[in-house]
Amino acid sequence: MSLGALFRRSTCSPRRLSISGQPLVRPKLTPSDHLRQQSWIRGAKTKTVVKASSLPQGALPPLPQTEDDLAPKKQYPTVLQQHLNNVRKFKDCIVLTRVGDFYEMYFDQVDEYAHLVNLKKAKRATALGDVAMAGFQHASLDRYLKMFVQDLGKQVAISEQIRLPDSEREGRAGAPMYDRKVTRVITAGTLIDENFMDPYENNFLLAVHLDAPIPVELPSEAQKEADETYGPSTTVGLSWVDLSSGDFYTQHISLASLPSLVARIRPREIVLDQALESNAQLQLNTLLGEGGFSVHFHRVNTQSSTVAEWSTMLEQPVPKKEVSAFSAEEVIAGNLVLDYVKEKLIGQQIKLQPPVRRSEEEFLSIDKQSLRGLEIRSTLRDGTFQGSLLHAVRQTVTKSGARLLSQRLVSPSMSLGVINKRLDLAQELLHHDALREDIVALLRRTADTLRLLQRFSIGKGDADDLLSLARTVEVTVRLAKLLQDHIGAQQSQKDDVVDFGFLRDIIGRLDTKSPSLISRRITDAIDEDGLNRQHVAELQERSDAEESAEEATAAGEATQKTAKSSRRTSKKTATVEEISPEETWIMRRRASSTLEGAHTDLDELMRMKYDLAETLRTEFRDESMTMKWTAQLGHFCHIKGKRIKNPLLARSDVRSIGSTKSTMSFYIDEWTQLAARIDESKLRIRTEEERVFTRLRNQVLENLMTLRRNAAVLDELDVACSSATVAKQRGLVRPILNESTTHNIVGGRHPTVDASLKDSGRLFTANDCAVGDREKVYLITGPNMAGKSTYLRQNALITILAQTGCFVPADYAEIGLVDKIFSRVGSADNLYQDQSTFMVEMLETAEILKQATPRSFVIMDEVGRGTTPEDGIAV
Repeated sequence: MSLGALFRRSTCSPRRLSISGQPLVRPKLTPSDHLRQQSWIRGAKTKTVVKASSLPQGALPPLPQTEDDLAPKKQYPTVLQQHLNNVRKFKDCIVLTRVGDFYEMYFDQVDEYAHLVNLKKAKRATALGDVAMAGFQHASLDRYLKMFVQDLGKQVAISEQIRLPDSEREGRAGAPMYDRKVTRVITAGTLIDENFMDPYENNFLLAVHLDAPIPVELPSEAQKEADETYGPSTTVGLSWVDLSSGDFYTQHISLASLPSLVARIRPREIVLDQALESNAQLQLNTLLGEGGFSVHFHRVNTQSSTVAEWSTMLEQPVPKKEVSAFSAEEVIAGNLVLDYVKEKLIGQQIKLQPPVRRSEEEFLSIDKQSLRGLEIRSTLRDGTFQGSLLHAVRQTVTKSGARLLSQRLVSPSMSLGVINKRLDLAQELLHHDALREDIVALLRRTADTLRLLQRFSIGKGDADDLLSLARTVEVTVRLAKLLQDHIGAQQSQKDDVVDFGFLRDIIGRLDTKSPSLISRRITDAIDEDGLNRQHVAELQERSDAEESAEEATAAGEATQKTAKSSRRTSKKTATVEEISPEETWIMRRRASSTLEGAHTDLDELMRMKYDLAETLRTEFRDESMTMKWTAQLGHFCHIKGKRIKNPLLARSDVRSIGSTKSTMSFYIDEWTQLAARIDESKLRIRTEEERVFTRLRNQVLENLMTLRRNAAVLDELDVACSSATVAKQRGLVRPILNESTTHNIVGGRHPTVDASLKDSGRLFTANDCAVGDREKVYLITGPNMAGKSTYLRQNALITILAQTGCFVPADYAEIGLVDKIFSRVGSADNLYQDQSTFMVEMLETAEILKQATPRSFVIMDEVGRGTTPEDGIAV
């Protein structure tokens, strides 16, 4: 109630009061009295009647805005707001935002991650307060991605700055010049062409499909039901891809085999359906095994896709007759892995090879304990490559060949035909040193074609990649001719007919017609000398940028503020000595008629520039006059010496832009106009070079399948040469493989120990082993350091090498095909799961007894050690 209302009410007719029988009149009150004695002025009760129809309907009208509401709201700068939006959208990722020449992160992620990668923290002042920030030069992106993704196991979202079109900024005062959008999410399993990838190992992303939530510890009755749902024979769907090479595989297996298969694949990342996330952590180590991989969850509609719909991500569709061969579990796992890849690549197209179905019957199964205990890819003690079986037998000269050998060692073949073809090729190369040496020399000149082609498939790749591909194609042509000539020479020297089917198979799978045409087009178009000059200039520029970044970091200012201040400094210190470097062209003039015409026009303009310079020197009577360019000033003329007061400088078309006591810089219309024409001509050349490059890249993609097939053949040749080279150096022999259960080794040696002793000038004491048809079990006893464990392991490793298709360290080896190898060696306790060493050994032994078949090869080293003699004998 307002003061006026109080005053008006106080002037109404006074109420009469009665005290002790005498009527009293309430005294008239002032407005201030009303404020002090409001209880005195209560008026008569009133009653108001309002019809319901006259009441306002609907939502109440908004309250009138106050001055605070009308005041402009405080907000973060555009860059920070864009970054914050991306952080909210990609909640599980570290967001790196491109700002000029830096990648930066802000807010809470700085406090959480900056110290883990040795980034210095800074603060940026905003209207809403200081914001934590940290950053690094864009040239160092791979270095920090390695730390975030590989070392810390995090996902990183790369937010690039994208210049907005002028049409979108017209009429908008203060509109930002750039939008910042996440163009790709990088995870451990979705690496494609990052420099920190291991070139000798595959980078697999594995999807695992289970039909129901992962079982957890339940009450006894519920646990029994869960065990029935998830028994050892439960089918699991698997699908794994290597985005860097385009490899794509699927397989369905039993749940009991899952940890061992994961160990053989050795993925960098595993993706599971998001429905499993709630209770997955309790059993992940048991189901997947322990390894150096990260686990993420992803939601996908498993009913919305079929094998036929994978075609958009494949170099060619899966043949219709093969579609039905994929099990339902494999299809769901394939959907999961491909959908996950799509989400992380954010619109980038990628072409994978058609999926290869694998089955357990095709390969010798090596369980995870055997992979570790036999030290196939890394040593048991410290996990290093040196000292492993792979280290002992790898003499490959290409990176892709090394990856193929690694895959073969962990998945030896069960097919006699496949094994003998590999051995035939290795034997031919072993017996003909000149042929092997020529092949190795040619293979050294090849590129990692599979990873190179994958860069092209996602729209990356450069002129260097094209040249590397062209050289690889040339090598492929020469290899095909070399092998063909070898067959002809051998057949002409021998009276009997020699079967060279294995070599003809190699030659038949090499398609060089279309690739040769592409190779010629690439070499005819790209100027390798010009490309080398460009690299020198880029290296110098990168070196300067890194030095500047190191100085800024040392000063504690690796922030946007530093970047801006350094740019301002460069403007102030820019001098006329900053002359534009000589233009380098990466395409030959004859690469296209348009390019040749553009170069002709530029030559004419450069002659005009030379003539203009001579004319101006004559007119200005100064031989020191030069025509220069800087990024800040553009094209101008420069005079130094005593003649800077030349009267011609007073011409109307001459405009001074700076002078000192001994120098002067100025614009002159003739040079400005000519320079504009030169810049336009150079732009035409750059544009045409880009068009020629794009055309060449598209031609490569049109032959993607052929080039990949040829690359696979070169890898096989590399592995065969490696096997022959190792056999030559270490006196290995060709094993005899058959369908029996015989295992007859004469003069066998441990491949790794034998190689180590030879390097130190010592000899290995060879051993025989004959088990199979009659003797099924060897029980070996002896003192410590007698070589019992070495003997056990060497026989298992000889079997693996033989079925891989390699020569073996022995005087004679006849081996029946083995379907599974089990190794119970080197166990330790598992305190986390409350299992002692003895308990672990008994569990592993029980697992062997459950899964072993009549064709299995089992080695067991000191089972039950540490127990009493009676217990040990019983075990």
